Amino acid sequence: MESAKCRTPRVLALSLAAVVAMMALAGAPANGDPGNGGGGSGDSNGNAFVQNVSPGEAYSEFIVEYKDGPSGATPGTRANAWGKAAREQGVSVHEVRSLATGATLIAADKALSGQAAKDFMTELAASGAVAYVEPNARMFASLTPNDPRYSEQWDFTATNGMRIPGAWDISTGTGVNVAVIDTGITSHPDLNANVLPGYDFVSDATSARDGNGRDANPQDQGDWYAAGECGQARAANSSWHGTHVAGTVAAVTGNATGVAGVAPDARIVPIRVLAKCGGSLSDIAEAIVWAAGGTVSGVPANANPAKVINMSLGGSGTCGTTYQNAINAAVNRGTAVVVAAGNETQNAANSRPANCSNVITVAASNPSGSLSYYSNYGSAVDLTAPGGDVRVAGGGILSTINTGTTTPGAAGYAGYQGTSMAAPHIAGLVALMKAKQSAFTPAQVESTLKQGTRPMPGGCTLGCGTGLSDAAKTMGLLAGTSTPPPSGNLLLNPGFETGAVSWSSNHTDTFESGAGARTGTGYAGLNGWGQSSSYSLDQPVAVPAGAASVSLSFHLNVQTDESTGSTAYDTLKVQVISDGTTTTLGTFSNLNKSTGYVMKQLDVTAFKGKNVTVRFLGVEDSSLKTTFFLDDTAVTTA
Repeated sequence: MESAKCRTPRVLALSLAAVVAMMALAGAPANGDPGNGGGGSGDSNGNAFVQNVSPGEAYSEFIVEYKDGPSGATPGTRANAWGKAAREQGVSVHEVRSLATGATLIAADKALSGQAAKDFMTELAASGAVAYVEPNARMFASLTPNDPRYSEQWDFTATNGMRIPGAWDISTGTGVNVAVIDTGITSHPDLNANVLPGYDFVSDATSARDGNGRDANPQDQGDWYAAGECGQARAANSSWHGTHVAGTVAAVTGNATGVAGVAPDARIVPIRVLAKCGGSLSDIAEAIVWAAGGTVSGVPANANPAKVINMSLGGSGTCGTTYQNAINAAVNRGTAVVVAAGNETQNAANSRPANCSNVITVAASNPSGSLSYYSNYGSAVDLTAPGGDVRVAGGGILSTINTGTTTPGAAGYAGYQGTSMAAPHIAGLVALMKAKQSAFTPAQVESTLKQGTRPMPGGCTLGCGTGLSDAAKTMGLLAGTSTPPPSGNLLLNPGFETGAVSWSSNHTDTFESGAGARTGTGYAGLNGWGQSSSYSLDQPVAVPAGAASVSLSFHLNVQTDESTGSTAYDTLKVQVISDGTTTTLGTFSNLNKSTGYVMKQLDVTAFKGKNVTVRFLGVEDSSLKTTFFLDDTAVTTA
């Protein structure tokens, strides 16, 4: 059962840009059968053209052109044309009106979708009385940015970008508020129209530089400091960080100015928590609660509760109870919390709030589609988005800033890099999702985001979550134009048919292909060297809170040279990592030697409502090899 162990790692890319867009009424053409021209004369053999239906769409009206024209064909002829088709689909049909094109609009008393709509049209065409028939499909406004610097936003449109424009055909974020918990915001013509009233949660008046601590004005007063201040040897100018992040989420688009935002019709609720020398945990925690519509003593109620929170901030250490309680309060109110993985080139498990539960942790990619050199990584990362690399010409994430060195000056634009730039790409995408599916829970949002990724174009061996976010693919899942993973299975790429996609391992040879698979051609192989080795195989998964029960199943084939019948020399532990705690659900070993795959099932119901990492951990001693082969994994609910 052994096979050579080698597989190319995955890589991500990310970028930031802002766009201005104009709305032009246009409809995506429906998918037609080969040769279907949609004209009124049929093909050369006199057969009628039948237009295909679009996935996920239902139609109650159809456009028909009769061969003899609407006036030439008798009412009886026209009725006979659709009569049999209507009876077979159990609908009643009537004519609505004649169209200026010469065709006729007909309507059924109930909508038909998928195969039913196709069968209805095919049967109608088979009557011989019609030249063509197609659904009376609905058209939508198509967003085409006219912002002059949109072409610089590689993170939106480039090969290794996030494919934002395709998502705009489905949603532009209308009606969704995104809270940007950051340094506050400055006035900017490419932002102001999309900014709602926010709040200043900086309680230290000296740090806030506004003389009064907390107030209703989230204006960024500047976070500059002098040499020797804030524990830094060198002075630093103001970053205008919150303004940059806000522009990525929802810069005004279609105004022939500057850049575009990921969610151009969403609204920003600016919340100031960072000022000179950063911000305090207590201020940030209360800002999270307030952003989601919770109550904070001494602070007026938030008139514009957010369904998405972006936190492009962080520090070292474990999550802690204060952070986690605040995040849980927001999530329990239905607000998705998106956070940056951190820029310390280390495991994101060491950075907070990236290591908190119930957050969507975002790593950063560069223009070549790889993990950015500064980005944190590992099992705490859920997915990756463009974060930029300013060492590359044009490789930063272009967005709105202020040009003041210390205090606010004029509005401007700049290319930044960081996981701070990656997170708002995802926050903006969540806004697009919530505008389309307002009832989506944070767990459903996270699961769909993970389904909507693609392999890192440049590979990623350190852990980039499920891969590079693909906005068009993600929104396609909501619109029914993309194929979701197998029904009921929360794991992605469960049979390793696409190699390492959605999984991370500390060895690239874990992912194998060939006759050793239980089904298909892909499978995973851990250990098998006859010497000391440790293999880990991980996938993050959001476990739904509302499930009655949750189980982890997998098929295991243990091949070993160990001859003992009593001692477990080589082991495979199946674990769940949650809230920084690792729980071992089951342990298998060389004593489980088998002649083929055996299904194993473990209960993970205790982790309902948690964002966890499923881990297979193989450990081999110094002699006599044991290989643990895995295939057809699943996390399912009941």
